[in-house]
Amino acid sequence: MKRIAIIGAGGWGTALSIVLARNFEEIRLWVYEPDLCARLRKARVNDLYLPGSFLPANVAPTTDLSETLAGAEVIILAVPSEFLRGVCERMAPLVAQDQVFVSATKGLENRTLLRMSEVITRTLEPRFPPQLAVLSGPTFAREVARGAPTAVTIASADEDLACRLQHEFAHSTFRFYTNTDVIGVELGGALKNIIAIAAGVSEGLGLGSNAMAALVTRGLSEITRLACACGARRETLAGLSGLGDLVLTCTGALSRNHRVGVELGRGRKLPEILESMHMVAEGINTTAAALELARQKGVEMSITEQMYAVLYQDRPPLDAVRALMERSLKPE
Repeated sequence: MKRIAIIGAGGWGTALSIVLARNFEEIRLWVYEPDLCARLRKARVNDLYLPGSFLPANVAPTTDLSETLAGAEVIILAVPSEFLRGVCERMAPLVAQDQVFVSATKGLENRTLLRMSEVITRTLEPRFPPQLAVLSGPTFAREVARGAPTAVTIASADEDLACRLQHEFAHSTFRFYTNTDVIGVELGGALKNIIAIAAGVSEGLGLGSNAMAALVTRGLSEITRLACACGARRETLAGLSGLGDLVLTCTGALSRNHRVGVELGRGRKLPEILESMHMVAEGINTTAAALELARQKGVEMSITEQMYAVLYQDRPPLDAVRALMERSLKPE
């Protein structure tokens, strides 16, 4: 492979362009904001989403989607989940069957409850069934961009495709493990953001390490129940895209979802918190979608229910914690 396209110049898309530039002759980075694209071309730094990290010379930022996609052997989608369908609809007439698509977006589509790979597939299927893989795992964009050791999962129902991408993408600081359980990998990456908000609430309330450990553990159990009900393999949720991503997002200072929870725990209201952020905290939208999916599957998700009440029904965070602690006693 010589040329890839990355759709989305947020922190994650920018970080991927930096780390993968070591492996490819040319990377085209599609930027939604014209003013940001102009600054990226001039200063070679994403001052809005990833300050301090410079783009290599073989990364070409552009706002022209057609130019970005033309001739790309692999197309990586790294846009927020709420915008993915719209971007795919714009891409559909510009892409070809021999191109490979990689979803690097974590979340669920609110209206349809679809996973991101399902959104991509259903958008492109009228023209052709896409060759598709999912990239997920415990990753902070800033650490990936500066070359800190990182391990992720590349998942596809096509095992040969996953292995091919594994070898094309791998680098001394960016390690890939393959998996065929796309459902488990995607749901692990999406649902952990809900638990990260809850973990932030716990920290913001000053509830201590005991509460945090219990929350992460019971959160993993909750994620696993829903993922398995949707067809995932239990062991996937114990891996990088499940437990690994959960631990990072619940405890890492760079987690946007955790930060939202901390501010909620300290008494700030959600609209005020969101107004002060210029990046998306995927867990907010995912909470509503996950709760509806759980209802459809008949799965109990007590932490998600309480986070929904805090986020959407203005429930005081301490009341949500009390509700979790006072639930009926049961075996683990």
